Amino acid sequence: MTTDVTIIGAGLGGLTLARVLHVHGITATVYEAETSPNARAQGGMLDIHEDNGQPALRAAGLLEEFRGLVLEGRQATRILERDGTVLFEDPDDGTGGRPEVQRGELRRLLLDSLPAGTVRWGHKVSGVRALGEGRHEVTFADGGTVVTSLLVGADGAWSRVRPLLCAASPAYTGMSVVEMYLFDGDTRHPDRAKAVGGGSLLALAPGRGIVAHREKGDTLHVYAMLSEPQDWFAAVDFTDAAGAGARIAQAYEGWAPELTALITDADTAPVLRPLHALPIEHRWDRVPGVTLLGDAAHLSVPNGEGANLAMYDGAELGRALAAHPDDVEAALTAYERAMFPRSAEAAADGTRLHELMFGDLAPHGLIAAFVEDEQIR
Repeated sequence: MTTDVTIIGAGLGGLTLARVLHVHGITATVYEAETSPNARAQGGMLDIHEDNGQPALRAAGLLEEFRGLVLEGRQATRILERDGTVLFEDPDDGTGGRPEVQRGELRRLLLDSLPAGTVRWGHKVSGVRALGEGRHEVTFADGGTVVTSLLVGADGAWSRVRPLLCAASPAYTGMSVVEMYLFDGDTRHPDRAKAVGGGSLLALAPGRGIVAHREKGDTLHVYAMLSEPQDWFAAVDFTDAAGAGARIAQAYEGWAPELTALITDADTAPVLRPLHALPIEHRWDRVPGVTLLGDAAHLSVPNGEGANLAMYDGAELGRALAAHPDDVEAALTAYERAMFPRSAEAAADGTRLHELMFGDLAPHGLIAAFVEDEQIR
């Protein structure tokens, strides 16, 4: 089987690319390892930025539909000391440029905007190889193959496409996140819900933090963030939900009980998510017929930019291909030339943000930055 534009990965970046190509009359096929759109939970809240995520949605012709997904009031932010003292509070007055939506709803919007059959579910990539003259063969776990004249890796941190371009591999950043949920917060967990407030809570200290978001349906999404080696987490039995929660909470000894209760009172089992990153200046030489976008191209520490950059990558790549319909290499060269410095700048900003959040001056360094420069929000 042969196709012209083959996208690996039906995340936000890959779907944005497919949609922008569709807007310009270019057919693409997206191959996704998940068996269906509902095969797994799609993560929590996303703030969609006015300088990248929103322009991407505008290029996809979906900005107005996106506005219907926005959860009002969720841009509110509060920063707490470990004893529960509120040190900084920024209410959502409706003027912020980073409206919050549920990731799953945004993905569904993109999926619904594509022609039926664009996404091929249950296609897990087992290998890729170059055939020469810019053509590549993708092999799937079920033994099927597809040959393409343009292969785009939108397949995340552990991309199977990336090795076609370079030998880089993500490295552990020294921090991991343990993720959990509390449901019906205002009725079942009122003290925890009060601590979180109407939007986001950041309780921070050097090397650790508890971050929580108020999501749709009165759900509290909690992230316990710890700077510990991976061996530390390997010693935690995550098959024992209560025991694992208690062990993680011990890392916050002396913190306010309404904060540690966000961990110990969780309604879901804690899920470990180690944080990895590619080098900040990561790039590759032009290889005919293949490129990357999103985390596959520039995985960095979480900084609020990942999903926005992935969508912007997808939109910019789609527009470059539309602008060079008879010269794929010119399109890929133009896309990568702009993407490399853009992603490096965002990764460097993310590293600085993490230092403010979890470095020696936390949380006061972050508060000073909030006050001094509204752009860090």
